[in-house]
Amino acid sequence: MTLQTPPPPSITPRQMNLLRVVAAMAWADGGLATEEVEVMLDRFSGIFAADVPQQTVLRQELQDYMMQNIPLEELTPKLQTPEEKELVLRLGYEVIHSSARVPEEEKINTEEAAAFQKLVGLLGLPAETVAQIQTEVAADKGSENLVDSLTRKLEAFLR
Repeated sequence: MTLQTPPPPSITPRQMNLLRVVAAMAWADGGLATEEVEVMLDRFSGIFAADVPQQTVLRQELQDYMMQNIPLEELTPKLQTPEEKELVLRLGYEVIHSSARVPEEEKINTEEAAAFQKLVGLLGLPAETVAQIQTEVAADKGSENLVDSLTRKLEAFLR
């Protein structure tokens, strides 16, 4: 049986790549929580679609793509600017810093830490930039939830 690739979503390839990198970081510990996916799909479809019917269609399109665990090595070469690289590093760090799988576990588990270091290496950003982003994310924790933060930052970047 051959798997079919879903049709391309009705957003730009650049927007899709940003979302895929963030989703790849969320997959770092082996899975995506259904509740997180649902909320992220609601928010992201709201950013990229103008009305409810378009949001409904886009939500389904994005779900098909978010459920694909695409290696970071395939996604990061498509990032075109230093701003895009910094944005995905920030969003990726927020995703892995957002919660632990179990209460006894550190916020960033071993798999997530390894994925983050891999992302850092692939992006080739200066160490000072990486440290600054990590510090800012850690300082922002508690001021808003992950999805609100992702939504706000993506909206600001894409304007």
